[in-house]
Order: sequence, then C-alpha cells, then structure tokens
Amino acid sequence: MTQKIYDILGIGFGPANIALAAALEELAPQFSVHFLERRSAAAWQPGMLLSGSDIQNHPLRDLVTPRNPKSHYSFTNFLYENQRLYAHLNLPLHYPLRLEYAQYIQWVAAFFAEQVNYQSEAAAIEPVQHPDSGEIVHYRVTTQNGEAYLARSIVMAPGRTPFIPAPFDTLRDSRVVHLNQYLPALAQAAEGNDALRVAVVGGSQSAVELLLHASSQHGVSRVAGFTRNFAFRQKDTSPFSDEVYFPEFVDTFYHASAENKARLRRELVHTNYSTADIDVLDQLYVRQYENRLLQRDTLQILTCHEIESCQPAAGGVRIESRHFVDGSTFSGEFDLVVLATGFLDLGTDERQEPCPQLLKPLNALQEDGAPTLTIGKDYRLENIAGGRLAPVYLNGLCESTHGMGDAGSFSLLAIRAQAIVESLAQRLTPRGEGGQ
Repeated sequence: MTQKIYDILGIGFGPANIALAAALEELAPQFSVHFLERRSAAAWQPGMLLSGSDIQNHPLRDLVTPRNPKSHYSFTNFLYENQRLYAHLNLPLHYPLRLEYAQYIQWVAAFFAEQVNYQSEAAAIEPVQHPDSGEIVHYRVTTQNGEAYLARSIVMAPGRTPFIPAPFDTLRDSRVVHLNQYLPALAQAAEGNDALRVAVVGGSQSAVELLLHASSQHGVSRVAGFTRNFAFRQKDTSPFSDEVYFPEFVDTFYHASAENKARLRRELVHTNYSTADIDVLDQLYVRQYENRLLQRDTLQILTCHEIESCQPAAGGVRIESRHFVDGSTFSGEFDLVVLATGFLDLGTDERQEPCPQLLKPLNALQEDGAPTLTIGKDYRLENIAGGRLAPVYLNGLCESTHGMGDAGSFSLLAIRAQAIVESLAQRLTPRGEGGQ
C-alpha cells in the first residue's frame, strides 16, 4: 500500500499553527493537512498560567480576527459560545486573563483534533528527491516514536528555543529551570519543603510576574530576584511604538538593510524585551516596601548584579553574584532557580541560533554556505538546492527578518498565517485528501 502524502504537514500545534489550521480551513480547504504536536493535548504556556496574569495584548489580535473578523474561531465568538461575553466585557481589565486566553486556544484547537497527532514529536526531516530531476519533491518526517509522515510542504512552528545564559548553560540540575517549567517545578520543589527558597533571574515581564507569584505562595520563605539592570524598566507602550506590530511594519523591516534592521531593533527593544507593564511593576514595588515596613527579608531584589557562578550545594543550588558598580557580592542557596531569560532568535549572535535543529539538513544545502537560513517575505526558506525545493515555512521564528511581530506576540499570528496559506496556494497543486 502506497503511503499517503499530505499536502501540508505542520510541526507543532501551538497558537501559530492553530491559526494556520483555521486559515487553511477558511482560505484553502482543498489541501490535505496534518499536524504533529509533542504535547499530549493543546496547551499554551501551561507553566506560566499564573493567577491574575494577563496576556498584554488586545483580545481582538487573536488567532483569526485581523484576517477575518467574521470567523467562527474568534475570541469574541469563544466568549459568546461559552456564555461569558457580557461577564467578560464587564471585567475591570485592560487585557484578558492569561488563563482565559489559554482556554480560548484550547477551544479553537479542539475543532481540528482529527488533523493532529499529539504526543508525536518530530525527530528528523529528510528531503526526498525526484530520481530524474534531483528536485526535492517532498519530505519524510520521522517522529521520536518511529512513525513516518510524507508531505509536499512543511510549516515549522515548534516554538522558540529557551535562552540559557552562562553560567547556567553548563549546569544540569532539575532545580534550575526555564520559566516555561515554572509551575510544575515549583510544585515539585515544594514537596516536603515548607520553607522554600526561590531565585528568579532576569529583568522581563515574566521575571516580575514570577517574583510576585513566588513571594505570595504559602510555604515559600524567601524569594530573590537578580537582574543586571539598575532597575526593572517599564515597557514602552506608546501607541506610536506599538505600530511595530502593524502588518505594514513587517514590510518596512523585511526590506531594510542589515544595518537599519539592527538600528530599529535597538530603538524598539523596550516594546518587548527586558521590560514590564506598569501594573506589575507597581505591585512588586509596593510588596517590597511592605516587606521593609514589616522588617521582613522574604523578598530581596538584587539589581546591577551579574551572576558569576551557580553550582549544586549541600543545601540546594548556590548562586554567587557581584554588583558591577560597587563590587559588593552575594552568595546564597536556593531550592529552585527560575530563568526568566527569554528565547533564542535566528542568527549568529549570543541570543540567537543559526537554525532550528530539525532544519539543519536543509540549512546544509544552502547554495552560498550561509550559516543561517534565508527566509523569504512569505516566511518560506529560500536559496536552497537551486530553488528546486518543496516549500518549507517558519511560522513564528522570524523576528530577525520580519521584526517584532514574530517575537512570540499574538499581534500578527492571523496575518502571518494568511501570508503562508496564500504562498502555499501559489506553489501547491491540490491532490485531494488521499493524494499520492
């Protein structure tokens, strides 16, 4: 029996490829589509669903609305279908709760359950060439459990790789985790420990939220936050700056020179990185002040501190840091260390990686030997195998080429999905549900 060849195989089924699934159904239903997802069920940041935290994003910038305001899969319709529309509109919040948005994403994902294989983590992508022309006509994708899938095109949306800075990058200790693992790691560390000591490393929105959450938990006796900055910065929320999340800015950024891209990123960094919203900054400052009033040392914030070492110790994980201005030092042991240090982008700098691990076989085929992938305006890999390449797209990994809208934000998910679907429609001839 001949193995089925899908028109489109999506790797990962988080928000980016869920938005793609909705766009394919509404714009190109003629294609056969399948997705592989390593999780056991659809989920969005389950390790960071902190009580009271919001999404920092306008709710109408959801999986579909900017592309199709009439879509069944909108956040507004999710609220309506679940009898929560009026109650939600009455909430005294600027942005939806992260917990509710996670439920929305799961709600949309459920409509496409038959197209998804959960607990299927892609392990390898093998280009399959035509025996006569040498053209790469499709791909064989193998999962960790040995299953194989054939597809005429691939849309990669595995999520970004966590950035683990020195000295943590060489440490293999279950008590040191990236923020994505925070809630389960906290629960594990708290087992049999009613005086938990937690360290949070970083100066981002997530770092501030983690400090607030950890310091409010029963059984946590001490929380310390480490940042190299002089202070936690407020996010740039100017409406002028937020035009960085407009579709038009993607065009501007993509066609800019490398020098101007770098200049724009330096200027706009505080719209997304190493900053926090004023509401959580105010909460943390008040909590720190209250601790001083009560003469407690349960919350400690160490600014201007560069961490010099992190090592397993008899009583936990020992962190040693130094104040880069006055030279004062800190040394302390913790039961849990959480790295709120962000994620890698594509590139060759410190906080970047040349390409996702799965795409290294394709990266090696680049004609000019470039160390990083060449990405087209439509998010498609270019400059490989003389252009004789079945389409491969990066969905949500292109900040270095397309700008801040690809930095893990929901703002352009729907528009990016549309661009990918339109490109696929130009390059694939539908072969039917059982196409071979």
